[in-house]
Amino acid sequence: MAIKLKSNKKGNYTNLKRKAFLQMLLIAVAATVTVFLLRYILHGKIGDRIVQFLVKAFNFDNSDAQTIYQLVIRNNMDIILFVVTLIFLVILFLFSVSSWLTKYFDEISAGMDKLSEESDDEITLSPELDFMENKLNQIKSNLEKQKKAALDAEQRKNDLVVYLAHDIKTPLTSVIGYLSLLDEASDMPPEQKAKYVGITLEKAYRLEELINEFFEITRFNLQTIILNKEKINLLFMLQQLADEFYPMLTAQEKKVSVNVPDGLVLLGDADKLARVFNNILKNAIAYSYENSIIDISAKQQQKNIVITFINQGNPIPQGKLDTIFEKFYRLDSARSTNTGGAGLGLAIAQEIVKAHNGTISVESNPENTTFTINIPS
Repeated sequence: MAIKLKSNKKGNYTNLKRKAFLQMLLIAVAATVTVFLLRYILHGKIGDRIVQFLVKAFNFDNSDAQTIYQLVIRNNMDIILFVVTLIFLVILFLFSVSSWLTKYFDEISAGMDKLSEESDDEITLSPELDFMENKLNQIKSNLEKQKKAALDAEQRKNDLVVYLAHDIKTPLTSVIGYLSLLDEASDMPPEQKAKYVGITLEKAYRLEELINEFFEITRFNLQTIILNKEKINLLFMLQQLADEFYPMLTAQEKKVSVNVPDGLVLLGDADKLARVFNNILKNAIAYSYENSIIDISAKQQQKNIVITFINQGNPIPQGKLDTIFEKFYRLDSARSTNTGGAGLGLAIAQEIVKAHNGTISVESNPENTTFTINIPS
């Protein structure tokens, strides 16, 4: 839905002010004309008719009628004109200004009702309310985007649950199968038994990972991020993180290089930021080339600390760079066993970084992919 941007942040009331000024000017002119007409009428033939009415109706002498007219009307002309003009203005306001304002309120109310309608049609108001029209259309557009994003996320989650349920069957079947063999063949050679036990344990670990992903989905939807901030030694944290991934790195002949100045301190929630770094490094390992080096760097930049994770691997398509932080989004839609996950790692990382008033972004080209975290120190 195309949005016309005409108004500034506070709203451009120029057209509405102009219309209101013209309305007030019209009322003032009408009031002025009314005063002159009444003064002319009461001083002219109407005055003579009032005198004649008094003579005929009450049998006054002409001189007495003239005196009464003089005392009651001529001497109180200003008060009479004021009262009549005031009544006139009230009537004019009720039938002109109030109906004019009511019309605008009705338009705005109708426009607000359309916010919930599923339609691509723009909300249209009077030209004087163009600033309100723009804002309502912006809100409508944002609501539609949020609704679409929620529906997409829900669909991705539903698909993911189906994938997980399907994937669980494979390692579970293997675990049951190998345990059955071990149970039935009590005289199995030790070498073969050790092999089957190893395979069973590997499948059991994979089954645990898949079950944990189910819990991850639930935790992400219910969790409110509460920070317990403390001073964090970044060099120590990132080196410890790299050490934890050593077995996985060694198996894929990959290395991690940590380049952080000694003594660089960040104020934040250590457990949650460790989870951010863990998720990003896990992602970098999964999508980097074998025999490559993953570079982790951190530096002080004015009042912020910037942490970067750089890995060499297939570039992320430009069209997907804006979506990889969405929950339940996965780069490999085919969901391979090795890199398969709930698609929550980067989404959770973004939420934690935002809670620290920071930002997280990604850039990718044929040479490398860079995740950048910027957090106030």
